[in-house]
Amino acid sequence: MEKILIIDDSLTQAAQLKSILDCDYDITVANTAEEGLCRVSEETFSLILLDVVMPGMDGFTLLKKLQEEIITQSIPVILITSLSDTQNEERGLILGAVDYIAKPFNPLIVKARVNTHVRLYRYRRQVEEQSRTDQLTGIANRREHDRYSTVKWNEASRLQIPFSVCMFDIDYFKAYNDRFGHPAGDKVITGVAQTISSYLQRSTDFAARYGGEEFVGFILGDNAEKVFKHMKTIRQAVENLHISHDASVAQWVTLSIGGVTVLPDKENSYDIYLKIADTMLYDAKRFGRNRVVWANEKMEQWCEK
Repeated sequence: MEKILIIDDSLTQAAQLKSILDCDYDITVANTAEEGLCRVSEETFSLILLDVVMPGMDGFTLLKKLQEEIITQSIPVILITSLSDTQNEERGLILGAVDYIAKPFNPLIVKARVNTHVRLYRYRRQVEEQSRTDQLTGIANRREHDRYSTVKWNEASRLQIPFSVCMFDIDYFKAYNDRFGHPAGDKVITGVAQTISSYLQRSTDFAARYGGEEFVGFILGDNAEKVFKHMKTIRQAVENLHISHDASVAQWVTLSIGGVTVLPDKENSYDIYLKIADTMLYDAKRFGRNRVVWANEKMEQWCEK
């Protein structure tokens, strides 16, 4: 059931809206703008019904704040108002509202407009999800990595917490494709992708297919030693899949991993450390494959095996 947030200082008005929509949606009510902001930061909503006239922070100010935050800017907002002049309508639409519902409420109009915008939001989410997902493996694609890495890098910089960039590459993959064919190669890519993502499932983790048989990920908050140990676990988990390789090359399909842990600052960009991670991956290949090579916060290189 889709979730809707009503932000309205009037208990009577909020209760009336809730009674109109309760049968079709999961309704949450906030009676202040501040409580509304808190709710949207903790829960996921498909639509916000926002009263314009509230004490303290009014609906227009709150709408502006919602539009400024990446997490909430895609949530459609319908303004609840008795203000019928075109100036206020124009102001709300410029700030990003998708519609107005006027007081007193007509239940049929309320339901029709809410249903329309929830349906549009659901469709947009599906399209966006498809555009962010690698169709073969089901994990995030490179486009989503490029977008999300900037968001999380800025977050780590603001919070001053460690940020680890990880690069993964399937060893001797061309030889595998040549020996077993591309359909079998696709199964290997999918199996490796699912293994990597199964170890990067926290809200502070991320994994994506970067291209071909190469993957990228990042981890927020953990120090280099902890991440290095975790990467060795992932590498071993892929080897433990026991996917037979061409015996002349390797017994099993394996993974080489390179990465770096850094404390982000405004003077350096994510791309700089992605290149360092890629260099560590190159070294993992050069040192014999099926191993992890890592650079810690002091740019000291650690090599597994």
